Amino acid sequence: MSNNRGRGLQANVLGTFDTVVMAVAGSAPAYSLAATTAVLVGAVGMASPAALLYCAIPMLGIALAFSYLSRIDVNAGASYSWVGRTLHPFLGFISGWALVISATIFMVAGSLPAGSMTLALFDAKLADNTALSTVVGAVWFLVMLGVVLGGARLTVRAQLLMSGVELGILALFAVLAVFHTHNARAFDWSWLGFSHFDGMGGFASGALLAAFYYWGWDVTSNLSEETRNSRRTTGLAGLIGVGIVFLLFEVFTIAVNVILTSKQIEENDANVLAVLGEEIWPGWGGKLLIVSVMLSTIATLETTLIQVTRSLFAMGRDRTMPSALGRVHRTWNTPWVAIVVVGAVALAMFLASNALGSVGDILSDAISAIGLQIAVYYGLAGLAVVVAYRKLLLKSAANFVFGGLWPLLGALFMFWIFVESLGDLSDAAIAIGMGGLAVGLVPMVWYWRQGSDYYRPAKLDATRTVETEYVPDGAAVPSRLHEGLPTDF
Repeated sequence: MSNNRGRGLQANVLGTFDTVVMAVAGSAPAYSLAATTAVLVGAVGMASPAALLYCAIPMLGIALAFSYLSRIDVNAGASYSWVGRTLHPFLGFISGWALVISATIFMVAGSLPAGSMTLALFDAKLADNTALSTVVGAVWFLVMLGVVLGGARLTVRAQLLMSGVELGILALFAVLAVFHTHNARAFDWSWLGFSHFDGMGGFASGALLAAFYYWGWDVTSNLSEETRNSRRTTGLAGLIGVGIVFLLFEVFTIAVNVILTSKQIEENDANVLAVLGEEIWPGWGGKLLIVSVMLSTIATLETTLIQVTRSLFAMGRDRTMPSALGRVHRTWNTPWVAIVVVGAVALAMFLASNALGSVGDILSDAISAIGLQIAVYYGLAGLAVVVAYRKLLLKSAANFVFGGLWPLLGALFMFWIFVESLGDLSDAAIAIGMGGLAVGLVPMVWYWRQGSDYYRPAKLDATRTVETEYVPDGAAVPSRLHEGLPTDF
């Protein structure tokens, strides 16, 4: 994509290291472990490490899909653009909408732990107060909203600080956990096998939750218009990010199996990491890991805000959503209208969340609902890369495996866990997940009837790159395809 003219997003702000940090922060290792481990253990028991392992393999296929698609179409909307140009514009819109809804739901699922972890630093009993956690979480959310509004440079500086401390603490406790022997259970290789799953339905439920663990690394693709050498950098950073968080997830999930009892996990469903830290390092361990979770949660609120606002920006620019969403601030080069709208909607959801129950109850249903939506847009991206690269797949074995077979298997896996898990989820989780997707049909049909150019796309083909120009008001000039992309991956 050529550099934006007029009021586009600020180009060439992020480098390779910055985008790797964003990918890791997007998956929020400490937050994911704290908020989701109890839910995962409740679903699959001792097979938690296996669920994360067997979801990581197809997830790498999806990361490969994002990597190769970003080489031929640099777009802040990412899968919204790619799926629309390869499979069908309707599916492309649903892909983008799934990200928007899942990210918006996460504003509650993420802000509540941010509030409760902050309160836990002062008084553990306060962390169970849903109303107070909501207020403190909302404050953190507004701070991150201001950081994202301030531009990509400010965003990445804040991210480097928060994620640096988080990962440093996690690395320390990963080492300490290896040498912890007090009241420890012996490691069992069966935890990485299939014997502990309750049939295929149980495996699918675990895999759906595991998908939530990994979700977020693709923020690098939403930042592609603001990244240097983005056709290569964004995809590489996503792959590295998935690899790093996989290692962290496995180490800590195995540590939970070894060190904690089922009762400890069940009684601390909103923050298993704090209990694990206290067992590993009595006195200081729990506090340090609470700091890690708090920073991780706040950091991933930032990356999620980037994903949802950049996606809405792309939709507004294409006029598949109100065109005002495509406006960029004159000074900060950020999609300020999209940021303000997301902030208002999220704050309304914070207030509504108080009627839903405890922090743990809210997290359980929200995580499962988000998992359904993740499966949709990741799966569609996996199919899109096969279609876009179809003319190159038989050029070499590497092309066939990394650009076709692996992403395709990843896509099929995502669709399978989507269908298989529906029978095991709560009515609330299904209503949130499926209802959120269904709402997207309204703007899709409306703007299709209005004649948005998005619904008459230039087809995406790996033998050509997409070059899109923008006029000063942020509207897209019809895309043109540029010959000459190297035929090797």
